[in-house]
Parts: sequence; structure tokens; C-alpha cells
Amino acid sequence: MRKLMFFCAATVAFMLCGCGGGRQSVPDSLYASSRPYTRWWWFASQIEKDDVRDQLVWLRDHGFGGVEIAWIYPMGLDSNTVHPAFLSPEWADGVVYAKRVADSLGLGCDFTYGTLWPFSDVNLPYGDQTRDYFDTVEPARRPYTWDFPREARILNHLDRHAFARYAAKLNAALAEACKGSKSGLFVDSWEVETQYLWTSGFGDTFLLQHGYDIQPYMKRRTLLNPANRRVFYDYMHTLSGFVLREFYEPFAANATVQGAFSRAQCGGAPTDLLTAFSLVDVPESEAILYEPPYSKIVASAATLAGRDVVTAETFTCAYGWTSLRYMGGRGHSPHQGKEQPADLKLICDALFANGVNQIIWHGFPYNKIGDTSNFFYTTCQISTSPYHSLTGNVLKDFNNYMARVSKYMRQGRNYSDVAVYIPLEDSWMGGFYPDSLRKVKVFFWGQYEMRYVNTPVQLKGCQPLWVNEHFLSSASYDGRVLHCGEAAFRSLYCDVQYMEYSALRQLMRLAGQGLPICMAQVPQEPGKVTHKGYSQLLDSLLALPTVGRSLSALHCTPLVEGNNLPDFWCREDGGVYYIFFANPLSQTIEYPLEYCYAFTDRGAVRKITVNHHGKSEPYTLDFNPTQSILLRVDGKGIQSIDLSYTPPRL
Repeated sequence: MRKLMFFCAATVAFMLCGCGGGRQSVPDSLYASSRPYTRWWWFASQIEKDDVRDQLVWLRDHGFGGVEIAWIYPMGLDSNTVHPAFLSPEWADGVVYAKRVADSLGLGCDFTYGTLWPFSDVNLPYGDQTRDYFDTVEPARRPYTWDFPREARILNHLDRHAFARYAAKLNAALAEACKGSKSGLFVDSWEVETQYLWTSGFGDTFLLQHGYDIQPYMKRRTLLNPANRRVFYDYMHTLSGFVLREFYEPFAANATVQGAFSRAQCGGAPTDLLTAFSLVDVPESEAILYEPPYSKIVASAATLAGRDVVTAETFTCAYGWTSLRYMGGRGHSPHQGKEQPADLKLICDALFANGVNQIIWHGFPYNKIGDTSNFFYTTCQISTSPYHSLTGNVLKDFNNYMARVSKYMRQGRNYSDVAVYIPLEDSWMGGFYPDSLRKVKVFFWGQYEMRYVNTPVQLKGCQPLWVNEHFLSSASYDGRVLHCGEAAFRSLYCDVQYMEYSALRQLMRLAGQGLPICMAQVPQEPGKVTHKGYSQLLDSLLALPTVGRSLSALHCTPLVEGNNLPDFWCREDGGVYYIFFANPLSQTIEYPLEYCYAFTDRGAVRKITVNHHGKSEPYTLDFNPTQSILLRVDGKGIQSIDLSYTPPRL
């Protein structure tokens, strides 16, 4: 009962603070252009205005819609490189100039909210740094920043007061740059230690929520033992609340106060990811360090929160990566400068088919006019050099293709008939990923990251979207439509091993209103302390006439039917459907991508039926090698939209 009372109180407080579905929808004019952006690496150095203008003009002329400036270490980790102090007036002068030039060229200009990532500061006050339970030094260290070789401390992401002190300095330095066109303030994926993460007040909050003391499990370092997974679930429950309330909420609110907007990758954060992504103005995915279906979490959050734009950091480490210190800090990623646009097209098409509609290249290094010697070690190398692959008309044509698809994928709103309960509780109960899934991506460890979740393949034709308890708690069913946040569904599918008692109560309420629900599994209650009435409530739910154990309970006719359906995404705009079908080969990509993998494609055919406007219409998807397909479907029938792009082999 204490857990339930705390949850209800926290949910009310959360919504009163303007989180989740409570924040106003952000207009899509934040990214008025569908042209790709690029991360623009500013290495610690003297940033010359002529170079800034030259690079921005070049980017405009090669099909870019904007930049995200990222301030990083000196090239080659050369500690003798002369550069202005981070956030100094001289530093700010160059940033303001870049923003003004971008405005004059019709380019957007976003800012990484700090130097490198995660947020850190060489002058961070002691006590504001991130910490684990044992107060060890290592989790707070950040050696590679603009201020290299000075070592920075990573910010405590569980303390909004620490964030406020950090933000005050950033806000002052970026105040002028935030004038003019609206800029995004960006936070990258969660690259903060999560094992035994701790902050002041955590123990008391945990005790209030769960009714027992977590500290014995921390002191003995037994929290991560498989035998204690129910305790670990409770730890994640408490930690998630800290992450949402103390970091993502104030980060988003701060951007609004600065006259900017918030853009965030919440990937890797130890929290309720669907809610976290819904808190920011522009949620961002990443590929292919994250599997493309992961983007459905991001796109679902955007749909539930009424956000029109879903960005993705794209092409990071496409063919793998090398250490930052490789070749004395000047190391290259595999095939850097020789990337194949056809390979990269597979990645972006996979993202489009999982809900992304704005590409952010990773990325473009700052260089002086006539120089191309700077590069970032894990990026695909956009370059002014004629000897590199991603340059000239090759780059421009690829950008034009991505802009064209993005534009269609921003029409209207995301289509979906079926809401799927996201397996958050399962992931928090799951513990460690098996070694078979970590053998390449060794930098992550826990199933809480939800890197491999995907919506059920048997519902693929309905374009299902994820929902969670946070949004279901304020949802209602009117006898025809489930109104959930800013989204509308006709039914709910649940296939989870664990479900919170409070979530089960929401399902009971909605089923009582007549919502069709499929309970593919009979869930258990997670956590160490459980409710005596859980089984009785579950039995009552399963006994309701609107609840079944098979898909027939959903009464759902898929928009698209067919065997071995390719991944697709659909936008509905005033009775018109725009459906993007990714090349089937995109379903097989994995990190690291095999060089020239796209050219193994021999084409494919899929026979489908599109159920639209009261009729069922057969259609044949004929995929030429390296090609994807975009359809326009209205009451008159199905038309193919010519995307007019075939990537060259370089």
C-alpha cells in the first residue's frame, strides 16, 4: 500500500510539474526544414570567423538544413593547442557569430549543452559530481573535454540543484546565441555510470516507496546478484523517479526559459524511457549503436506527447570504431572517408521505417579553409575533400533523398491501431544482458536499456506503438477510441511477464469502460514487497468480456497484410496514408555493418494487401537492389511516389 500511495502522489506531482503529456505540444517549425542536420565538431582551438562562414555555406550548398555545434578536445589531444577558455567571452563570440551566419543562410543551429558528454565541468563544485554508493572517484571522471588536459567532473544527474548551478553558467554563455531563430539545447545518450548509482536522499526515498532499507544490499555489493533481482527492480523504480524529476524535467524546463527547445537522447538512462523521451521537445534516437527498432520507443513517446519531430544521431560508428587514443588521438574509424552511401542508406531507411523523420549526421569536423586534416574518431566523415566519399554531388544527392523521405514522414500524424504495453517491468527484472548480446557492444550491461525490445511481429501490419502506465493512468476509452496522451488507439495488447499492481488497476479501469485488451501472458507482480490482492485483481480483469488471451480479442484489421512484411512506417494526413517500406535488407543490419553490405542485395518482392477506406486492395512491392518504396494511399487507390535516388558504388 505504501508503494501504491507513493506512486499515485508522485504521478500527480509529476503531471502538475508539466511533465509527460502535460507539456504543450511543440510546433514542427522547430525543424521547419526536413533537410538533414549534422553534428559539427568544434575541436578546442582558435575558431576563426572566416572558417565558420565558409563551412556553413558549404553545408548549405550540399543539402544540409542545420548544424549542432559540439565542443570537444583539441585535435590529436594536443595540450599545447591555443584556444579560448570554455564559456569565456571570446568563446561565446565565436558561437554567436556561427548562429548569426546560420540564421542568414537559413540554417538551424543547435548546441550541445556542454563540452563532450555527459555534462561535465572542470570547475564543477565538489559535491555536484555524480557518485555511486561507495563515493569512488572513477564514475565522476571526464578527461576528454574542451579543457583537456584538465580533468572535468561529471554532473550529478540525480540532483536538480546541481543541474541548476551547472545550467546557470551555460545559460549565461549561450544567452546571445539563443537569440534569433530558435535553437535546440541537446543532451546526448546517458553515458554515466549506473551500477550502484546514488545521491543524497536516495535511501530515504527508497524506504518511503518500498517499505524496507536498500542500504544493506548496497553495502554488501549484492544488489546486482540474480537472487536479488526483485530488490534491484525496486532500486530501478526509485532511481527512475530521480532521473525523471531531477534531470530530464529540469533540462527541458530550462531550455524553454532560455527561449530554446530541448532535444535529448535518453538512451541508456536508468529510467522509464518512454516517459523520459516524452518530457523533451524533440526526442532523439541513435543508430546503429542502438538497433533500429529501438527508435519505436522514441517515436511512440513523440506520438503520445504530441511531438511531431523525431530525430536520430545517424551513422555513428557505422563500420565499428577505434579508441580515441589510437594513433595518438588521431585515429580513424574503419573505412572513414571511404563510406558507401548505399550502406548508410540502409541505416537511414531502417530508421524511417521505425518512426524517425529527421536525420542528424554524425558528423562534420571543424576545419580551416582548404584544410581537411581534422576528423572525429567514431564518425562518418563528411568532408570538403574531393578524395573523401561523403562530399560533392554524392553527398548532396543523398541528403536530398533523406530530406524528401523525411518531409513525407512529417505529414499529418503517426498512424496506429494498437497500443502495446511496453515491457518496462520485465526489463527492470531482467538484470544483466547475456554475454552473447554484449560481445561487441561491451559498454552496456543491463536490460533496463531495452536495446532489443520490439513490438510483436504478429501486429506489424497495425503499426503498433508503445504505451506505459504513465500515459494509461490518464487515458480513457469512449466506446470506440482509446485516448492516450495525444494518441488514439482502438485496442491494447499486453505480452509481459511482470506488471505493476497500479498498472493492472489502470487496465481494469479501461477494460471496464469497454476497451478490447489482449493479455497474451498472465503477468506477475514485480518487486520485493507485493500486494495480497494482486491475483484477485488479475482474475477479475481476465474475466471481463472485453479481455481475451488471443489476438482475436483486439478486433483489429491491419492496415497492411502479407507474409514476411518489410519494416514500414505510416503517417495519416486527412484521410491520406503515406507508407514508407524499407528495403527488406535493412531488417538484417547489425553493428558493426559489413563494408559494402548494401551491394549484397539482389532485390525482393512482397505481395501485400492494404486495407483502407473501407476496401482491401492488393499491391506488389517490387524492391530493386538498394531501393525502398514510398506509397500514397487515399480513397482513389494506391500510388507509388518516385524517390529518384540510387546510391552509387564508390
